[in-house]
Amino acid sequence: GRVVSVGDGIARVYGLNEIQAGEMVEFASGVKGIALNLENENVGIVVFGSDTAIKEGDLVKRTGSIVDVPAGKAMLGRVVDALGVPIDGRGALSDHERRRVEVKAPGIIERKSVHEPMQTGLKAVDSLVPIGRGQRELIIGDRQTGKTAIAIDTILNQKQLNSKATSESETLYCVYVAIGQKRSTVAQLVQILSEANALEYSILVAATASDPAPLQFLAPYSGCAMGEYFRDNGMHALIIYDDLSKQAVAYRQMSLLLRRPPGREAFPGDVFYLHSRLLERAAKRSDQTGAGSLTALPVIETQAGDVSAYIPTNVISITDGQICLETELFYRGIRPAINVGLSVSRVGSAAQLKAMKQVCGSPKLELAQYREVAAFAQFGSDLDAA
Repeated sequence: GRVVSVGDGIARVYGLNEIQAGEMVEFASGVKGIALNLENENVGIVVFGSDTAIKEGDLVKRTGSIVDVPAGKAMLGRVVDALGVPIDGRGALSDHERRRVEVKAPGIIERKSVHEPMQTGLKAVDSLVPIGRGQRELIIGDRQTGKTAIAIDTILNQKQLNSKATSESETLYCVYVAIGQKRSTVAQLVQILSEANALEYSILVAATASDPAPLQFLAPYSGCAMGEYFRDNGMHALIIYDDLSKQAVAYRQMSLLLRRPPGREAFPGDVFYLHSRLLERAAKRSDQTGAGSLTALPVIETQAGDVSAYIPTNVISITDGQICLETELFYRGIRPAINVGLSVSRVGSAAQLKAMKQVCGSPKLELAQYREVAAFAQFGSDLDAA
């Protein structure tokens, strides 16, 4: 095919007969792209990388393959970009298999209800909003409320659990997907993990703020494909998407440039499907299919504590519960700043250890009663003796 027009990371290409939706293409300059819009006259292609080298009239080749990324144990300890290319300067990846980025989530028969605990090592989470292996638990809060801290602490705390693990089925591998974060933040994170020797069981997928929107959109799916390798081979993995609101913004940018009609808050109509097809892939496999699991901890940043905005409500309805963090609690020195009243775990209690269940039954009730009394105590001075 030939490039008709190019700009803002979107190329319109004429030709390319019989191309599949979501197929990789290669431009003459060596830059890759993915075909998202198949229209009557031309194909709308989003470019993975800089579009400055692409000119009108350039040749575009089909690769014949849907986007795939490397997966396997060779990835552990590495930092890769959204296409699975190492960016940590430690050479190419050793032996690995390749997995499709977009696959269908496991069906109902292939699943099993969540019953094993996924310990985060944070008492507030493990006691009040317990998470099971194969669950999806949303971490939601304003900026600077310690959302990433909960996620990273969870990875670091797997260190002592993994060192005690006797078999492959007890180890928990971690995948951390950084979407639209500063490069310095990602570098800092790599340093924290390597100093704690936590990189040996972790994979980092980074699509930083300086990367083009298509890569920020793709990164969660790439990370998910890497996590699914463990899930489908009878192992357990945890994947953290930090954060999905940035992915939605990147997707909105791509969609508007592709001239798709905007909906609420200018997001495209399928932004719900964007997140649901991603989070549905976190599951607990049945014993027949190897009993592996993939646990997801998506992160959403709210604006001024507004949990009822479009993206937060969408993701809350997809996940199996949420951990709500609040600025006010954070500044009062309660960290992790979890609002126990708003945070729930819809399947986690089934996965809690017996001992933990006995300990944590009463504090929940006591905290609820405390909040009730505290609300009344505010009027204390206004009430007369009657």
